Parts: sequence; C-alpha cells; structure tokens
Amino acid sequence: MAERGLPSVYTSRGQVDGEDWQAVAAAVNQRMAALRIGQQELVRLSGVSVSTVRLIQHGSSRRVQNKTLEALARALDWPEDHLIKILVTTSVSTPAPAPVEDRVVVVLERIEQQLWQLSDRLGRVERRMQDGERPDQVPGA
Repeated sequence: MAERGLPSVYTSRGQVDGEDWQAVAAAVNQRMAALRIGQQELVRLSGVSVSTVRLIQHGSSRRVQNKTLEALARALDWPEDHLIKILVTTSVSTPAPAPVEDRVVVVLERIEQQLWQLSDRLGRVERRMQDGERPDQVPGA
C-alpha cells in the first residue's frame, strides 16, 4: 500500500533494492544532535520503542512500517513523510530545525500556563482559608 505516491515500506525483514537505511540513520542521528535530544527523549516524543529507534539509528536493514517512520519524523519536527522519502530516494533535502528561540518560546508558554493554573489554585485556597475553612476541607487543593 503506497502512501502519497511513495513505495510501501513493509514489516518483513531484509533490505529491498533502493532502500537506504544508512541514509535514514544518518538523517535521524544528525537531527537528534541538532535538536540536542537523546534516544530516550526521541522514544518519548515518538512513541516508538527503544529497540526500534536503536535499529534505525544504526541503519539496520530491518524494515519498519511507514507509521513508525512518520512518528519519528513528527518527533524530529519534520514533515511526516520525510524519512520515507530519504529511505526510497537518493537525494532529499533536510529541512532545517526550528530555531532554538522558537522551541524555547513554546516551552516558556507552557510553563507560563502552568504557573497561571497554580496561581489560580493557590488563590482559591487562600480565599477559602480566609473564609474559615481548614485546608484539608478544600476540594482540589
């Protein structure tokens, strides 16, 4: 079953002519270095098992499903079909990672949202305590 006009990548073992697993490994390892993430972080972000990530990082000729390559590509901030294209074509340009500043802004926005939520909860606890309630009676605190 071909996706987006690309040849299918099956789950059986053995390399198929035209598949370049070493190129996939190089691309994944370079991107991980550029994003400064380790294997465990890639596993967490992609939902792909450690053993599969390890095989891909080492250029194993064991073929994996398209959805696995797509999950890794998303976790590495690439278009979903990027690793599939690398696997089956001889030259694919690698999109540059998002600037560090962009990633930092996203993380800071998440932290800010969590701080607002904590501040709101603390405010509710303080109001209830001022109204004479004991802290162990405060729901959600």
